[in-house]
Amino acid sequence: MSGTLVITGGSRGIGAATSLAGAAAGYAVCVNYQGRQDRANAVVAEIEKSGGKALAVQADVGRAEDVERLFQTAQDELGPITGLVNNAGITGPRSRLDETGPTDIARTVEVNMTGALMCAAEAVRRMSTRHGGRGGTIVNVSSAAARIGGANEWVDYAATKGGLDSMTVGLAIEVAGDGIRVNGVRPGLIDTEIHAAAGAVDRLETIAPSIPMQRAGTASEVAETIIWLLSDKASYVSGAIVDVAGGR
Repeated sequence: MSGTLVITGGSRGIGAATSLAGAAAGYAVCVNYQGRQDRANAVVAEIEKSGGKALAVQADVGRAEDVERLFQTAQDELGPITGLVNNAGITGPRSRLDETGPTDIARTVEVNMTGALMCAAEAVRRMSTRHGGRGGTIVNVSSAAARIGGANEWVDYAATKGGLDSMTVGLAIEVAGDGIRVNGVRPGLIDTEIHAAAGAVDRLETIAPSIPMQRAGTASEVAETIIWLLSDKASYVSGAIVDVAGGR
């Protein structure tokens, strides 16, 4: 693989694992972060230690001006954009929808859905052969919550991931003739800090027994699927959404 890969939310969890795997696959990696510069810098340092090329760029994907700056900085510093992983995502507090405040709902939609749409649009403008680009790939990181609904936890989060799945299918059709493939992954229960951050510190232990494979997945397992979808090994795959959920 070659070119520049932009990974939103690339400083931790699935994003960090994908940043490292992307660098190992030959990409120059733009590690986007919103607030944890130290974590992003650590990922960049690890990539550079292994001989790769990477850059940390702060940007809030829910803000149009930040999205444009993110991509322009990545292109100026690392070279032409050839891939995007729409990974940035948040949940509000774990609660029923009728107990969730409008500010939390709005921010979840802003980051998970609006941000993903704006990043995809910016990537297409830079990668599409229609706009003078050389083509590329987009992978959207959805969630098994899009299928099962997130009841009593995060219905708003699940709804944004359902929207992301619809965007994956529609955009794949729209830009197939522009040299761009668009796919998605739907992680299930994955061992990352997102659960504790939402106040669900025991969620992995509680839910793991209900998973057919009897365990939570790892961020690296999701990252390997993302890298395959980005690669030429998936050259005839577009509009697909791959479940990485242990059979759930």
